[in-house]
Amino acid sequence: MTELKTPSSEMVNPELAQIEVEGHERSDILMKGALAAGAIFGLGAISPFVRNAVGKADMGDVEILNYALTLEYLESAFYKEAKTKVKGSSDLMELINTLSTDEDAHVTALTDTIKKLGGKPVKAPKVAFPYTDAASFVKLATTIEDTGVSAYNGVAPEIKSKEVLAAAGSIVQVEARHAAAMGLQNGTSPAPDAFDPTLTQDEVLKAVQPFLVS
Repeated sequence: MTELKTPSSEMVNPELAQIEVEGHERSDILMKGALAAGAIFGLGAISPFVRNAVGKADMGDVEILNYALTLEYLESAFYKEAKTKVKGSSDLMELINTLSTDEDAHVTALTDTIKKLGGKPVKAPKVAFPYTDAASFVKLATTIEDTGVSAYNGVAPEIKSKEVLAAAGSIVQVEARHAAAMGLQNGTSPAPDAFDPTLTQDEVLKAVQPFLVS
């Protein structure tokens, strides 16, 4: 099992670096790189990183969807584990169950779409999440949800099919609601800005600053 390791004193989000991703497929390597970038430079570094990594001339919608599927696998596993591991309030546990159902649905939808496009869905990576109680779970959940929204925003301009773009748009809207709900659980603003951030690093960093964990 491969573990991302970087001196914690240099990290903005050290909890991202502690997430373990096992595998050697392109999507696994891309996930490791995105998590490493987010750990060191903050969540705002992830969107440009993902865009540069997957937004190539020969990149098709299937590969972009497979990257999105890898993110959804991670979130699905995260909430599946939390349903039995986290000991939180009734409101938090209800939210975890709702988000778990949503993420499972996203995995199914992306998998089906990839198959319909003639592609092969990537395998789910093995992951391990660094939290010990409800409070640390909520902090990590906020970071992961913000990361997911930034990732979708980063790859959306590279999607060629209007139908696929519409599907990705419907998912990222739900992910944004997840981020807002977890932000409220974490005691931060659910909507720090009136508009979604652009893909520039400075603007994305500003948008996600309320959710960064020092």
